Amino acid sequence: MEKEENQNTSAKNHQEPEKETTKPDENLDGDNKKEETAQEAKEETKEPSPEEKIAELEDKVARTFAEMENQRRRFEKEKDEAFEYGGYSFAKEALNLIDNLERSKQVLETDEKLKDSEALKKSLEHLDIIKKDTISIFEKNNIKPIESLNKKLDPNFHQAMMEIEDDSKEPGTIIQEIQKGFTIKDRLLRPSLVGVSKKVSKKEEKTEENKENTEDK
Repeated sequence: MEKEENQNTSAKNHQEPEKETTKPDENLDGDNKKEETAQEAKEETKEPSPEEKIAELEDKVARTFAEMENQRRRFEKEKDEAFEYGGYSFAKEALNLIDNLERSKQVLETDEKLKDSEALKKSLEHLDIIKKDTISIFEKNNIKPIESLNKKLDPNFHQAMMEIEDDSKEPGTIIQEIQKGFTIKDRLLRPSLVGVSKKVSKKEEKTEENKENTEDK
């Protein structure tokens, strides 16, 4: 009996240990992910081919030339404008000469002491000559007055300052010039300040009719 028990015990002791079980699918997935990551890293660090480098350089050169051409055109345009309109500010200030001549003329004409005198007549003649000469010099430099009287109001050249009732003119017709406007070549130097016509209101027409009826009675 003792021998059989000893044999059974030794047999159990000599049994091989159980092997750990593994999941083959999990190991395969991990290996695949590592391979994919390595492949992506290789693709990211892959250097461009010589053809790609040449194409990139050609694109940069083309962009640089395009920018240089745009800058050249802008410079040419600015140079032409400076040549054409370089005297714009000076011309605008010089218009004050004409304004002052016109104001001087108005002051003399309203002076009661000089009214109907020979001195007034000669002074006005001299002022007109100076004004005409000044405008002539302006015109030689492409600074021209804007024609306004009896013209239709043009917002590009005229600025309406008042409306004057006048049925003899079509509404919107310029019937008074407050300040003369000028252009320099194809650019507006300053607009003409004008008064335009409008139709007589119905109230005033009725008032005039009532006055006429009263006078007839």
